[in-house]
Amino acid sequence: MKRMRTHNSNRGWFVLLFVVVSLTSVASAARDGWRRQEVDWRVTGGGRIRAIRYPQGEEPPLLYEEAGPQAGNVRRIALRTNDSLFGLLSVPAVTVNVIDSPPIAGFVPRIAVAVTDKRSDDFDWAAEAHMSVVGRHLTDSPETNFAIGLFDTGASVNLIGYEAANRTGIYAADLLTPSVIELIGATNSVLARVSQPLAVFIDGLAAIDANGMTLDDSSMVGQSNVSVVVGEEPPIGKPDLPTAIGSPMSANFVTVINNDSPITITYDGNDLESPDIRFYSHDDLRIPNYANRIPLNLIPSGAINVQYIPDLEAIMEFVFQPGSPSTIVGNLAQSLFFVNSVDIEDETNSAIDKQRFMVDTGAQVTVISSGVSSRLGLDPANPDFEIDIQDVTGEITVEPGFYVDSLQIPALGDWLSFTNVPVVLLDVGSPEGGTLDGIIGMNLFVNFNLVLRGGGLLGQDPPSLEYELIQWSITGDIAPEGGDGIVDFRDFAALANAWLATSTSDNWNPEADLAPPEHPDGVIDLEDIIVMAEHWLDSGSP
Repeated sequence: MKRMRTHNSNRGWFVLLFVVVSLTSVASAARDGWRRQEVDWRVTGGGRIRAIRYPQGEEPPLLYEEAGPQAGNVRRIALRTNDSLFGLLSVPAVTVNVIDSPPIAGFVPRIAVAVTDKRSDDFDWAAEAHMSVVGRHLTDSPETNFAIGLFDTGASVNLIGYEAANRTGIYAADLLTPSVIELIGATNSVLARVSQPLAVFIDGLAAIDANGMTLDDSSMVGQSNVSVVVGEEPPIGKPDLPTAIGSPMSANFVTVINNDSPITITYDGNDLESPDIRFYSHDDLRIPNYANRIPLNLIPSGAINVQYIPDLEAIMEFVFQPGSPSTIVGNLAQSLFFVNSVDIEDETNSAIDKQRFMVDTGAQVTVISSGVSSRLGLDPANPDFEIDIQDVTGEITVEPGFYVDSLQIPALGDWLSFTNVPVVLLDVGSPEGGTLDGIIGMNLFVNFNLVLRGGGLLGQDPPSLEYELIQWSITGDIAPEGGDGIVDFRDFAALANAWLATSTSDNWNPEADLAPPEHPDGVIDLEDIIVMAEHWLDSGSP
């Protein structure tokens, strides 16, 4: 939701793109027969979705936690060479994972964030990557004075909100420059500060002891000599800036996101859930090796390193400080991760081989632009649902949402094909100018474990997103052997064939011994039937 401009008291304005989001409708009358439900979801650019509206009696699968871990059933199909992709494009024989009806909102990748004073000399503007914490913490109790932020590949700079900056000691250490950033919302703006060079370190929520809420920083990775955007104290009733660690960090590491191992902690009175997230160097042997890989591009191309831009006017007075925060720089600044190709279909209309879809781990929803929407024949005046988006200034705008028939992402290995896909119509500025085709949000990946291999900088391999389908276990799905993804009469027949059997019986089937759930009792009887009945017609990813 935001555009970024920097200035200080001694010089004029210049424009530095962060993420420009054009919010097209600032008000909307209530629709007859529609229901409004309050939510709290993340959208690109640091915005929050505060409510969703949809026709009464047509409640969609909203959030994957509410729908259960099997939200969006998955099936695998073979796509033959002579098949036609959306009736337009001939493709080679591939295997496709088809995900039916993903939820509107996906997971939130949360991380622990710590800060130290580590920097380089005044003439070195480039960030340095570290596999362990270096420098001095800015507080006396870093094990408790840490922040919870987002792992957000859609952010071209690292942001630390006002509360988080106080908690981690940035304000007390006086690590702020006179330069400020103007974050522009729909009709208003807020100011944020540019920090002095410092070091930021991150790890997943597994690094936090949930009982004492203390941080173990022994596995943290990070960057030193970086300048970040720091939130100022928000006016009463206005939101604080998010704490979001973006592409400048993720380009240097391999990030593993384990959706099959969710972690929940209570932080400042709020229950926060996240996949288990781990960070590694590129050559670490502990990184999972998944067979399916989506090639990514770092756009704009030609990225060299991560660095801040010095305050050139201050240099003339022999003061050395950042004039703008650290970003990925090269031919142009602020490179982000993009999918090579996305194909979308709705009824008889298609948008094929779109190459400007950004991968945004900080967005729970998937977004398409006005240009793609026009190719699909979607009418903003007649949406399938609507959402209320709160931007960084606290203002609310109403945006239309649609269900499109299909969205497909080619990959090396199994392709990904999503059907009945919820998307939000939103125009988001591209780091290379113009607008994006759209944003791949985390609602599309709730059934997968992921490995984001950063890269694309000078001397690095290209980035990629590897994935593995999660084999969810469904209680009662015992037939055929290994299960078929649904609890039905096949499973009941298998249990009946083992009726009253024990471990010494010829017809013993340990898969049918369902009760008690945590400690099966070694006999197939009425208790096992009751457990199967409780999960009757449950389905998920086979």
